[in-house]
Amino acid sequence: MASLLLAFLILQFVQTNCNVDGGSIELGTSLVADAQSTTNPWYSQSKMFAFGFHPQGSSYVVAIWLVNSGETTVVWTAYPDDPPVSPNTTLKLTHQGELVVSSKQGLDNKIIASNVSSAVMKDNGNFVMYNDQMGVVWQSFDYPTDSMLLGQSLFGGQQLVSSVSKTNYSSGRFRIKMQIDGNLVMYPKNTEDDYASAYWSSGTFEHKTSRNYLYLNDTGLMLINGSNSDTIKYFYTTLNYPVIYRATLGDDGIFRLYFYNDSNSSPIIVWKKTDCPCTVKNICGLNSYCTLNHDQPDCVCLPGSDFVDLDFKHWGCERNFTKAMCKSGKENDTYYHMVSEEGLLCEDYPYYRAITHFKEECRDSCLKDCDCDAAFFKNSFCERYKFPLRYVKRVYDEPTTYLSFFKTIRVNLKATSVDKEMMTSSSKKTWLLVLVISLVFSMYSCISLSFTGYFVFKFRLFKYGRLLERRSLGLAEDLILQSYSYKELKKATHGFKQELGRGSFGRVYKGSFDKASRVIAVKRLEKMVEEGEKEFRAEMQVIGKTHHRNLVRLLGYCAEGKERLLVYEYMSNGTLADRLFRSETLPNWSERVQIALDVARGILYLHEECKTPIIHCDIKPQNILMDDFWTAKISDFGLAKLLMPDQTKTFTMVRGTRGYLAPEWQKNTPISVKVDIFSYGIVLLETICCRKNLEVQVSNMEEIVLSTWAYKCFERGQLDLLVGDEQVDMATLERLVKVGLWCIHDEPAFRPSMKSVVLMLEGITEIATPPCPISV
Repeated sequence: MASLLLAFLILQFVQTNCNVDGGSIELGTSLVADAQSTTNPWYSQSKMFAFGFHPQGSSYVVAIWLVNSGETTVVWTAYPDDPPVSPNTTLKLTHQGELVVSSKQGLDNKIIASNVSSAVMKDNGNFVMYNDQMGVVWQSFDYPTDSMLLGQSLFGGQQLVSSVSKTNYSSGRFRIKMQIDGNLVMYPKNTEDDYASAYWSSGTFEHKTSRNYLYLNDTGLMLINGSNSDTIKYFYTTLNYPVIYRATLGDDGIFRLYFYNDSNSSPIIVWKKTDCPCTVKNICGLNSYCTLNHDQPDCVCLPGSDFVDLDFKHWGCERNFTKAMCKSGKENDTYYHMVSEEGLLCEDYPYYRAITHFKEECRDSCLKDCDCDAAFFKNSFCERYKFPLRYVKRVYDEPTTYLSFFKTIRVNLKATSVDKEMMTSSSKKTWLLVLVISLVFSMYSCISLSFTGYFVFKFRLFKYGRLLERRSLGLAEDLILQSYSYKELKKATHGFKQELGRGSFGRVYKGSFDKASRVIAVKRLEKMVEEGEKEFRAEMQVIGKTHHRNLVRLLGYCAEGKERLLVYEYMSNGTLADRLFRSETLPNWSERVQIALDVARGILYLHEECKTPIIHCDIKPQNILMDDFWTAKISDFGLAKLLMPDQTKTFTMVRGTRGYLAPEWQKNTPISVKVDIFSYGIVLLETICCRKNLEVQVSNMEEIVLSTWAYKCFERGQLDLLVGDEQVDMATLERLVKVGLWCIHDEPAFRPSMKSVVLMLEGITEIATPPCPISV
């Protein structure tokens, strides 16, 4: 009886803790990331595939790999863009039916799947989890990374993304996408699905209504019609005995099909696209192009640029000189020299294209154009481009028909032999002239020395008196915030005579110092909150030290009795509200995009780049002013709240303007810099659409609240309605709208930081689909 009980317990232990024979993985089974993780994973029945922790450097990733004597090949990874996990991390199929990756400390747990009753690692490389009805609740085939395996399909909208390298399984630089239109296309990663970025396609547009999918089985790789399961196109097929196939998008951007004679054989490449590695766009990065060196790709920088890092040439190149300033809208062509190259072609979209019959005209037009960095001439067409350049390639067929010009810095010519002779002859006379001048200067110095002490004393005494006499804008104000008396500011504004504007907390008047030579703007606060004299002065001193091109400079203040006044630099072109809501001539699309970036950079400086973080509390178009060059600058720090260097939240009474207030102002909870981000989101949407967030006089009821209408247009794919008939860049419009919707999220924690906002606006980081705004 005892022996039977012991046998039963051993059987239970094997079932719940092991998967040695590739059978069903039961609840309670777990793996630990350590040196044994690759020798004790969850195997398939044939021991050909394994699921578990695979090493990546000194860390581990949850992966599926092909096990054979030739090489170990990772074919799938979980969370490829997340950092690898540390040793002793646990992968467990819990008794609650969840497959969980958890650290040793129990922090940052990741649930891969739920409602699981059992799991199995299949012989085709698919890891499948079932519920208690044996229905599939999760399988790795639904979440492909860089590879396809036997029996796997790639449906419309899905894509494979290459790994960084053979030992780094994070997302790399290339992707192959099965598009909804039925076409299978390869692109560089982080690009639009457009013709300019594609470097290979299956060319199956005519089947765009059939919902094609890519399928890999034991006879090869093919494109299938989703409506009737007919084969549209064979990429590779064989009539030989059944073999094992694997299709992988490599880190070099080439899609290859491998086969294995058996589980212990090394893979053999039987098909690949593209055939030439240099046809892969972005293989060499920005400002460079690819050439073949012994059939291997080698990167070359364009003229006027050098490699960012010689050890990683595929990172691209950067300009190796500083551009000169433009003169009257035209390039300083004496500063530049145009270098010509044959056999280069740029496959990106130019910013300018025109018919030009002579190559010299194309070259000279780029030389005189401030924006132009390179020009490409072919078939009587001249195309101009700005740096950075992408998708430049070498053309080997008829290279002389492709001519390109690159703007580089002019090299000063060496002196000719005639110049040298003239310099030699003149040098003999020079020392005599120097001697005479030195004697005269010495005599003059001796005569004037007797008067020096007297004049120096008088001059310094006079200068000191002028500094005491004048309290105007000068060097002192560049170093410290100026404190003015009420009498001085009343005189400077001629008794607060010329009003520039008004807000909820005061009016702004035009004034001047130094006999009208320096124009200022004085804000007289009328509804000042009850703050102590010491706190008001301390906050003004801190705000006065802010220096940024997108902040209106606070020059001084007055705190005398009940009077509170703020002195700002004068902004000649009014407010953003005037330009958006009241001007006959609205800013064009590129100007509005630049204004959005200017405001975001100003807020980023206040939040993250000041020694003392500042919450503005009243971001709105009326507080964004335009200088002489139409640069947007944030103003009105009368409501700003300072944080300590190590402080992220604070309590304060409600500050700001209705319509731009974040929801947390009404909840009596601590506020953070996220209130400014909410206000910026509203301002961003208003800037995009040139209308107020709340507009009653509209043709459709759903357009009354701009933020709600913007989300509906985004959800329906009708963003063009937001800008009417104006011609705008739709990709930029979508990016700005998504940023605005994320900024006005009801929960402060889900709003991006201002640094993330700037990166998203510049198109550097990708933007997830925003949720529907609730509070607006």
